Amino acid sequence: MKSQDIRKAYLQFFESKGHLIVPSAPIVLKDDPTLMFNNSGMAQFKEYFLGNGTPKSKRIADTQKCLRVSGKHNDLEDVGFDTYHHTMFEMLGNWSFGDYFKKEALAWAWEFLTEVLKLDKDRLYVSVFEGNPAENVAFDQEAFDIWKQYVSEDRIILGNKKDNFWEMGDQGPCGPCSEIHIDLRTDAERAVVSGRSLVNADHPQVVEIWNNVFMEFNRKADGSLEKLPAQHVDTGMGFERLCMAMQNVTSNYDTDVFTPLIAKIEEITGLKYTSNEVKNISEAQNKTNIAIRVIVDHVRAVAFAIADGQLPSNGGAGYVIRRILRRAIRYGFTFLNTKEPFINKLVPVLAEQMGEFFPEIKSQQQLVTNVIREEEASFLRTLDQGLQLLENVVSQTNGTEVPGAKAFELYDTFGFPKDLTALILKEKGMSFNESEFDASMQEQKNRSRAASEVSTEDWKVLIPGNVETFVGYDQTENEVKITRIRKVDSKKDGVLYQIVLNNTPFYPEGGGQVGDKGILVSANETIHIIDTKKENNLILHFAKQLPENIEATFIAKVNTDLRTSTSKNHSATHLMHLALRTVLGTHVEQKGSLVNPNYLRFDFSHFSKVTDEELRQVEANVNAQIEAQLQLNEYRNIPIQEAMAKGAMALFGEKYGDTVRMIEFGDSKELCGGIHVKNTADIWHFKIVSEGAVAAGIRRIEAITGEAVKDFFAQQENALATIKDTLKNPQDTLKAVVSLQDENAKLKKQIEQLLKEKAKNLKGELTAQLQEINGVKFIATQVDLNAEGAKDLAYELGNLGTNLFLVLATAEEDKPMLTCYISKELVAEKNLNAGQVVRELGKYIQGGGGGQPFFATAGGKNAAGIKEALEKAVDFIQ
Repeated sequence: MKSQDIRKAYLQFFESKGHLIVPSAPIVLKDDPTLMFNNSGMAQFKEYFLGNGTPKSKRIADTQKCLRVSGKHNDLEDVGFDTYHHTMFEMLGNWSFGDYFKKEALAWAWEFLTEVLKLDKDRLYVSVFEGNPAENVAFDQEAFDIWKQYVSEDRIILGNKKDNFWEMGDQGPCGPCSEIHIDLRTDAERAVVSGRSLVNADHPQVVEIWNNVFMEFNRKADGSLEKLPAQHVDTGMGFERLCMAMQNVTSNYDTDVFTPLIAKIEEITGLKYTSNEVKNISEAQNKTNIAIRVIVDHVRAVAFAIADGQLPSNGGAGYVIRRILRRAIRYGFTFLNTKEPFINKLVPVLAEQMGEFFPEIKSQQQLVTNVIREEEASFLRTLDQGLQLLENVVSQTNGTEVPGAKAFELYDTFGFPKDLTALILKEKGMSFNESEFDASMQEQKNRSRAASEVSTEDWKVLIPGNVETFVGYDQTENEVKITRIRKVDSKKDGVLYQIVLNNTPFYPEGGGQVGDKGILVSANETIHIIDTKKENNLILHFAKQLPENIEATFIAKVNTDLRTSTSKNHSATHLMHLALRTVLGTHVEQKGSLVNPNYLRFDFSHFSKVTDEELRQVEANVNAQIEAQLQLNEYRNIPIQEAMAKGAMALFGEKYGDTVRMIEFGDSKELCGGIHVKNTADIWHFKIVSEGAVAAGIRRIEAITGEAVKDFFAQQENALATIKDTLKNPQDTLKAVVSLQDENAKLKKQIEQLLKEKAKNLKGELTAQLQEINGVKFIATQVDLNAEGAKDLAYELGNLGTNLFLVLATAEEDKPMLTCYISKELVAEKNLNAGQVVRELGKYIQGGGGGQPFFATAGGKNAAGIKEALEKAVDFIQ
């Protein structure tokens, strides 16, 4: 049964059981501060389990893209080495929100596996929670009794808290779970060792395929459990593992989920992958297999993350994506001998495979391909730099062991992988101190963990029920009551309090727009709200202190100055989006934005730099829309199909409900939850301040509006006045500047000519100073030239013969530079290398450099070290 058919069968089965089938949420979570990525099927439904929202159906099913590479769920280092862990995987799930419970969930799971998919019942084992007296949680007798209807008792395993009690996190909904495991070993193997003994023992062919979680409890901050007001079912089935079971193979990578990708790698590299059925493979083949598994797994995670709007970067979720991709590149570089970008060539195969169920991978295929190709090229350059840096470390090491701290510096600062360092050192008969490396790594992790450590208390609920509403589209000031509060303590921000209001005017951070600030005022005090965010459908107002009387009535007042400036910038992003599509083409799509009171930042897809003329056209287009005084037309809670029919643009990577809010200014129509001006005239003026690249095929524009533009023009006017004053107030300022530039260019040419003549004169002086040492003509001296002049002089002297070894030092503006020239014949004859010479001598001027074997330069910071560097130069030929 093909993977596409297995997926369809699952969704059709649960649709027949009254479940609403919903699309996968994006793999990257933009509006959940507690999670970077969707790491489980239930993540998009958290608010329903917490009782903070109402689902559109009490029964839901889907297939969810998940990513587990950080935090509690981190499978990254296992990927490739075994055959069943993945970074990105699909989780087939069915949910009940206060509807059916254990009886139906377990019966349907058994029915689907054994009657629809026809899996061999004799290969299936189930587990139930054994109970935990310490937490007053009883043995799950109900699940045990239900399973006895379907399997013999010897196939029911009692699981402990680690295996059979599922928790969303340190706090929140949790409950006992019942897993289903399958034994995929041969009959001969099963006859010798019972599958029961291998359940949860990390056996590659005895694996969990389905987990039924029964949400009954809420874990409080002090670790205690309390009963939830309603009971829920949260199930998850590993799609890749299910395909393995259905396709009679013993590895996820031997299923048709991965084999087309593997075949493409074989075609590109000329290497072969051996399936899990082949035994006794060589060590070299095993390394090839691991590398191919790493790459086909990682390309899925990276491609879907990019398609959902997360670009590789140096921080946050972007850094995680970059790290995954670099791990794949490095495995190809080391074990598949791929020295050129190739992973991007897998994207069309992936799009063809998964585009039917996940259309975003098809529609974003070109962008994903471009970004991955650029990242590959960039990291391959980094690997080359790392190889040079490692050579430096080796040359500075006494003995055969490199300090672990040095190896860690290569890893941490330059992204040079630990195992590649080990491999290269091994080829040189060397190693590095692994315990020192691990200690440095742990120290960094501890620093990182300490910096991000957060302790969150339980909510103190003052007004029960879902009474919270947002009134901020219509009001910036409102009478409110506090519905719940909690204390949050973090190393980064210190102690803060999260306050939830019954009908708040404060806009929470989202859709690129920052959260509102303002105050809560009562008869006796004022509380400053320093930020507003949304978490699990609750709007959280952050304050450094709580009111003395938390049950009082308050007036919530948004800082309207900040909000007005922010709304101008937000509306301007919509106008600019339209302008970019008008000027550059309809291929332009928003890929990210930041809207705050000071400026706007807008990332968009485009294949080349936006020219100055195009930027002027975009700016003029936006300002024309501002001058047209376009009235805001706001459509709240309209069906998404109706909004799309009206021409609204939806953004990739955003999750939309059945009803949406549409913002319209003339021809600009977008789905958006943010705050906007009532009329484009309120923006006053729009000015682009920068344009540049973010990644391959992604550009970024930063711009300003309103008061910021007035300040900008005032600064430009002051700058012009200063220039005119400096130039003694010429009648034509531009003409005066051009004249000054022409004069400067002439003087530069004259200086260059003088320096060349000076170098020629020095050639005669230095020729007379040449010493012959061991058959080598040698000179090491300081000259009064710039770096370019020293290079010219070195080449001039190089024409004197075939046995020259020369080191020149310069110190223009007290910046030391060493220039080394070695005759090519000497390089070959005596195995000398100018790059190695300047790297070694560069230490004395607190610098470094490199170049070719016959010519290299090194810059530094310590001009006082020149004398010693020149004295040491002779050591290379003695």
